[in-house]
Amino acid sequence: MKIDFAPLDVPLDRRLQTTTMVLWVFSFLAMAPACIILFLSLLFTRFWLLSVLYATWWYYDYDTPARGGRRVPFICGLKLWDYMRQYFPIKLVKTADLDPRHNYILGFHPHGVLVAGAFTNFCTYATGFKEMFPGLTSYLLMLPLWFRAPFFRDYIMCAGLIPSDKESASYPLRQKRGGSAVVIAVGGAPEALDAHPGTFNVLLAKKKGFIKMAMEHGAHLVPVYSFGENEVYDQVENPRGTWLRWTQERLQCIMGISLPLFHARGIFQYSFGLMPYRRPIHTIVGRPIRVVKKEKPTAEELDALHQLYMDELSNLFEEHKGNYGVDKDTHLNFV
Repeated sequence: MKIDFAPLDVPLDRRLQTTTMVLWVFSFLAMAPACIILFLSLLFTRFWLLSVLYATWWYYDYDTPARGGRRVPFICGLKLWDYMRQYFPIKLVKTADLDPRHNYILGFHPHGVLVAGAFTNFCTYATGFKEMFPGLTSYLLMLPLWFRAPFFRDYIMCAGLIPSDKESASYPLRQKRGGSAVVIAVGGAPEALDAHPGTFNVLLAKKKGFIKMAMEHGAHLVPVYSFGENEVYDQVENPRGTWLRWTQERLQCIMGISLPLFHARGIFQYSFGLMPYRRPIHTIVGRPIRVVKKEKPTAEELDALHQLYMDELSNLFEEHKGNYGVDKDTHLNFV
C-alpha cells in the first residue's frame, strides 16, 4: 500500500486544527479508560489521598449529571473548538426561529461514528448556536456509562453533556421558564454501525421514546439532519446478517456501546489511521413541530406524531440535499 504523507510546509492553522482533532479523538476513544486507570493507580501511590478526596466529592456530586450537568461557558468558548470547526469544516444552518419561551427536543440524524457535528454545534460555541437561537441552552445526551468514569464525567459535563436515561433527559424539559433544547442522537450507538460514506440510513422507524417524552413535557420537536456526518470515516463492511455485524450487535447489547471498525487518515499521512477525513459537515436545524402536553398519550397519538416527525425529517432532507451533493434520486431510508 502506498502511503500518502502530509507535506512539510503545512500552514500553522492547519497544524492547529489537526492537533485539536487529535485531542478530541483521544478524549472520545481513550480518555475515559485512562481516567479510570489513573483513579485506581493513585490509590497505590503516595498520592492516594487525591483519589480518596475525589471519591468523596464524587459521592456528594453523584446526581449532578441527572440535574442538568455543570456546563462551563469558558470551556465551551475556547479557541480550540474553532480549530475543530475549521478542520472539517462544520457549519450550522438555521431554517426557522425557536421561541425561547418553549422547551425543545432536537432529534439529531444520523449518529455517524463519533457524532462530530452534534458535539461541535451543540456543545461548543464555535458554530454560532447561541447567536442563531438566543435564549436557548442545548444539552447533548450521552450514554450514562461515560458518567461513571471518574474525572471524565466532570470533563464532559463542562461541555453541557448529560446522561441519556429518561430521568436525566427530562430534567431540562421540566423547567417551566423554557429555553432548554435537549439534543438526542436518536439512532444512538446501533446507528453508528450503519455509518458508511454515501449511505442515508436513519434508525427511526421504531424509535418512539423521544416522541413520548416530548408529549409528556409539551416540548416541541425539531428534526435536525447533518449532511456529511457519515462521510468523515470509512468503516469495514458489516451488512446485516454477517458474522461481523452479529458480533458487533451482541457486544452492543452487552456493553451498551457499539464498536464500529472505522478508519480514515493519520496525523502525518493521509492513507490510514483514526483521524477523521477533512470533509464538510452541514447541520440543518429544521422547523419546530408544535407538541401539546399530554402526560399519558395513547398509542394512536404517539404513532401520529411519530409519523409527522418522520415526514418533517424527510422533507428537511429533500429540501436541502441538492445543496450538499446528494443525488436527486436519493432518499432517506428509515430503518
